Amino acid sequence: MSAMSDALVKVPVCALRCGPDDRAEQADEVLSGMTVTVLDHAGGWCQVETPYRYRGWARAGDLRRDGTACRRWEEAPKRVVLRAFCDVLSGPGVEHVRIACLTRGALVSPLDPPEAGDWQRVCLCDGREGFVRMGFLGAHHTAPAFREEGALRAALTETARSYLGTQYRWGGKTPLGIDCSGLTSMTYLLNGIRIFRDARIEPGFPVHPIRRGDMGPGDLLFFPGHTAMYLGEGDYIHSTAREGAGVVLNSLDPASSRFRADLAGSVTAVGSIF
Repeated sequence: MSAMSDALVKVPVCALRCGPDDRAEQADEVLSGMTVTVLDHAGGWCQVETPYRYRGWARAGDLRRDGTACRRWEEAPKRVVLRAFCDVLSGPGVEHVRIACLTRGALVSPLDPPEAGDWQRVCLCDGREGFVRMGFLGAHHTAPAFREEGALRAALTETARSYLGTQYRWGGKTPLGIDCSGLTSMTYLLNGIRIFRDARIEPGFPVHPIRRGDMGPGDLLFFPGHTAMYLGEGDYIHSTAREGAGVVLNSLDPASSRFRADLAGSVTAVGSIF
């Protein structure tokens, strides 16, 4: 076992696998600008732990293992990509060379006030600089985005809806493909809250069980091996592999055309941070 150290994800999407092999099951994804802790290494792979205590194996080449760079990045101001995809260009205009394409949830550091035409010069965690449209970026929340409960619930459901139509991907966490707990955990993360990555309530994280009759928008529904976010009025949003549907809306109401009897009858728990 090597000494633990921090590393930065320097590729747009870094797969975390269950073992140090490209053929191993994908467990999670971490995105450009995120920080992970390196626990061990084997060949060209690093075993890492995310800030939300999820472990997996990443290709060493996907990480920037530089303690000084990690500390500087930690202290730098950051913005988060909110559009599904965001090109980073070599200049402030669409005709410039694309140097990276990031996904929702990636982090960049703004360098200057926006250019004319609403372009923002940014630095990536690998040190490269480029320009992105200001409208593609949002605040990077490290605490709940809103103090008022209603506003936070509304923000959570709006964020979840932004993934509608995304294909299902086992272990995925981006608009390129996302699984059920990837959808719920990313929705909360983008609003400044770290919850457990898998489809269960885990001690030590802010989601706690509540009565089904008390659930409100933004709370989580748990089923055997599956999770969803409740939207209100019987509707919920989730990423499902059923018939390749991906992120869709369904309902707990038998009178709704979106009703799924198999899920409505198998709710094991309801979880809330409120």
